[in-house]
Amino acid sequence: MNDNFKIDTLPIADEIKINFERIIDLLGEDTDREGLKKTPLRAAKAMKFLTEGYEMEPKQIMQNAIFNEDYNEMVIVKDIELYSLCEHHMLPFFGKAHIAYIPNGKIVGLSKIPRVVDVFSRRLQVQERLTEQVLDCINETLEPIGVGVVIEASHMCMMMRGVQKQNSTTTTSGFRGSFKEMDTRNEFLKLVSSSLI
Repeated sequence: MNDNFKIDTLPIADEIKINFERIIDLLGEDTDREGLKKTPLRAAKAMKFLTEGYEMEPKQIMQNAIFNEDYNEMVIVKDIELYSLCEHHMLPFFGKAHIAYIPNGKIVGLSKIPRVVDVFSRRLQVQERLTEQVLDCINETLEPIGVGVVIEASHMCMMMRGVQKQNSTTTTSGFRGSFKEMDTRNEFLKLVSSSLI
């Protein structure tokens, strides 16, 4: 991910900026006020960064770091921080992903798993689809014996508005291959249980 992404060099920047100016104006605020003068551009840059996953191909990220290896026990990467935007209200949700796979002759560089989470998180999302997309990307690219994904997140659309439940969290999970078997699934969940909210 390029955190220095220059949205202001892209044609889309002006369109996003203009629309943020319009929203601020419709709220009754003065876009020429000192504190708001640069807000439309800042908001446009933030929106572009938070949705840059649309411009990335997660399978390619993984394919660049796949190695042949005989290891055939569980590999777990847990406590992967994630931030995304709920597609219903465009408010943030944030939390952690815990991911495991059992190799089938191939492993992937460990940093690539969090990068896959980032790619899918930096899109307008629902947590359920995010879980499935991460799961399927790893399963289809690595072709492991099995893969499991658990995501836990807090949703600002439930905390700031609507039911306003500040302590609520949502957990989603998905399993493929050997993780459909109860013993394998339980081993994974036990190993990440200290990290579960």
